Amino acid sequence: MLTSFDDYPIHAGSAPVNETGSSDPNHYDRYFFNGYRSDASLYFAVAMGLYPNRHVADASFSVIVNGQEQISIHASCRAHPDRAKANHVGPIQVNVLEPMKRHQIIVDSAEHGVKADLIFVARSGPVQEPHFLVKAGQRTLFDYTRLTQFGHWSGWVEVDGVRHEVDATTTYGSRDRSWGVRPVGPAAELGAPVGERQFYWLWAPINFENFATHFDVNEYASGKRWHETGFIIPDGDQPAHEMTQVEYSTKWRSGTRWAQEFSIDLIDEASGVHSIVLEPLYEFHMLGIGYGNPEWGHGHWKGELAVGSERWNLPVQNPCDPRNIHIQALCRATMTDAQGVTHQGIGILEQLILGPHAPTGLTGIIDPAQ
Repeated sequence: MLTSFDDYPIHAGSAPVNETGSSDPNHYDRYFFNGYRSDASLYFAVAMGLYPNRHVADASFSVIVNGQEQISIHASCRAHPDRAKANHVGPIQVNVLEPMKRHQIIVDSAEHGVKADLIFVARSGPVQEPHFLVKAGQRTLFDYTRLTQFGHWSGWVEVDGVRHEVDATTTYGSRDRSWGVRPVGPAAELGAPVGERQFYWLWAPINFENFATHFDVNEYASGKRWHETGFIIPDGDQPAHEMTQVEYSTKWRSGTRWAQEFSIDLIDEASGVHSIVLEPLYEFHMLGIGYGNPEWGHGHWKGELAVGSERWNLPVQNPCDPRNIHIQALCRATMTDAQGVTHQGIGILEQLILGPHAPTGLTGIIDPAQ
């Protein structure tokens, strides 16, 4: 089917733009943004996903004020076939004002007590993470590309009639864009089981005063690593500096699968080791933007248009409830660079750990750390 984007020289294959490279129902195309004040008094995130082969689009916006309550707006609809009109789902919009530089988030859900008008301005160019590719037996499980970018926010968020101003000098954040194939939508019968029921994921974009750092790892239960990222990203037009190796150390909080203490070594063969210590402040639950949400999960068909909301108090009472395991912990950061200079920053440590992980002592599917 031809659409408006087909009038631009952007084709990566012989098919029209709105047709994916395969008919895999798990093909997706996603935006994610987060933002947080430097005093940790406000945290918000938005996610918007398109699932062309499921003919579904969804979006969520979630906010925490003063670390006490997480409030979420969810929306799902039939996906518009024209990608030029795929930037809004119900009351949530993601507008690309200037590609790779400026984005706008609009939320207008007064009936649920949440409105927002926010501008994200990049502080540097995006970094492309190494490609994600994992198979389960002969079946492709993950096959996708992701970019990550850092920036500042301005605008406002309104919760229950109270407006919270967002100032670019005090509100940092990051965004990612990813597309390809990964598990989305209702679980399907896939035949004989292969591999372990296990997923180990740590992702830490951190904003410092004049630069940002980025780290992630994926590991099997044995600790063998199948994906890793390490970057130092200067402000402005300077290129990101990719590390030759990344290492980390963690101590789990008893009764959870969340880090109580966490440190990162970004290792560069030329310049040396840049060490970061993270101090978790509180948890943002990814449930609030659809991840693992039993009612508002990504790629689920909920009708032509469905809109809803959720609220819960923080901290949650059962950290190892499957709905609560996936988090982004807002963290203070202290970096000692290879020259011994100390830098202060703020960012997040995303954690999703399902199944055993021998190096850190986790067992079972969601058994807590002792």
